[in-house]
Amino acid sequence: MTAFNKDLNPERLLELSGEVSRIATTLARLSSLSGADPDQDKPVPDVAVQTVRNAIQARRLRERFFDPEFFADPAWDMMLDLFEAELSQRRVAISSLCAAAAVPATTALRWLKALSDQGLFVRRNDPFDGRRVYVELSADTSIAMRRYFGELANLHVA
Repeated sequence: MTAFNKDLNPERLLELSGEVSRIATTLARLSSLSGADPDQDKPVPDVAVQTVRNAIQARRLRERFFDPEFFADPAWDMMLDLFEAELSQRRVAISSLCAAAAVPATTALRWLKALSDQGLFVRRNDPFDGRRVYVELSADTSIAMRRYFGELANLHVA
């Protein structure tokens, strides 16, 4: 057992889950177009799909050096995957999104439900296969992701 695993007891995981839930709630509130968004009148930046792919690759690169449980963040992993899919103009089925979350399927499904309930994700039934459901970012979440990556591009790292 690594030093990281010792710190990830059930209480700590529950605490981390609560914190990520608060972040998701804050993001949903900030991304709403009800006038609370100070960037509402600013143009929404274009984001290159490769920029998002690089962010996903950087998240996976950490697993080579650190225990992946220490950095479990299924909400962000799902958001990145859906944003990359949107930019690539491809659909994402629930099963694929669960795999992208890099956590057990039951955990990913709980996160999917929470993020859908918060209005960050939208589920769409496949019109050709009643067994399949696709997931995509809500319009507000898509705009928030574009603004996030736009701000990220403006950061100057020393």
